[in-house]
Amino acid sequence: MYVATLLTNPAAPSLDHALIESLRNAWVGEDIVWLNPDVAAEFSLSDTPDNCWDVWADLQQMGVDLVVQPTDGRRKKMLLADMDSTMIQQECIDELADEAGVGNRVKDITARAMNGELDFEGALIERVGLLKGLDATVIDKVLSTRITLMPGGRELVATMRAAGGYAALVSGGFTAFTARVADLLGFDENRANTLLTENGKLTGDVQRPILGRQAKVESLERITTHLGLSEADVIAVGDGANDLGMLGRAGTGVALHAKPSVAAQCDVRVNHGDLTALLYLQGYAREEFAVT
Repeated sequence: MYVATLLTNPAAPSLDHALIESLRNAWVGEDIVWLNPDVAAEFSLSDTPDNCWDVWADLQQMGVDLVVQPTDGRRKKMLLADMDSTMIQQECIDELADEAGVGNRVKDITARAMNGELDFEGALIERVGLLKGLDATVIDKVLSTRITLMPGGRELVATMRAAGGYAALVSGGFTAFTARVADLLGFDENRANTLLTENGKLTGDVQRPILGRQAKVESLERITTHLGLSEADVIAVGDGANDLGMLGRAGTGVALHAKPSVAAQCDVRVNHGDLTALLYLQGYAREEFAVT
């Protein structure tokens, strides 16, 4: 059996009941289950419809996300999440670059790297080099004044952990940021790159080895092995080209508000919903969300 999940932005609920019924009837689905009124609904199917992606494209124009996936095993035991532009709404290195007066240059490199146009490690080294001499105390300033959490993150982590799941934050960004974000959201662990400092200033370099695309895959392998889980037990979420490895290996890999070239390589795409979409995709109803 398969399940079709339709969802939209919880901040502007607009999921039309007649639309869901029409699609259910066209696909000969079973009874509609509303996971959150006007926000998320699902119905079961006997097979994947041939016109699934055509319907997906039409629904995107209406601000609605559609995911069709197997019913068995969709509730996962582990969350593996990217941080920048995924669990938070910013790219940390871009915010640091603004403070260093090289914001536009670094943002351009970041965008190209996340879109897969540049080698991630080379791009990271180049961007960090532009931060040389920046006072290390600026990190705390950026954390307190520039960084905001992605909507739905608290509910996602809390609900999966309340159900016995494990949550790991794995970022190509920096430990100074992942440690704070992981603490705020309740992650079990965090892994990222370490910015090097000397005499209270950034040296313009990052500790080796660099955590990039392959390192995220290796983190998936190591953590699941340690926990005695299979990769099929994992739901992973990210937005950039360096996330594609872990998204492809996880049981469910979610491209969240991803770069077009990244989303095109993923079967599960969330462009309108927030991080609670990952709970709806697992079949959680709004009333099952853990209190945060």
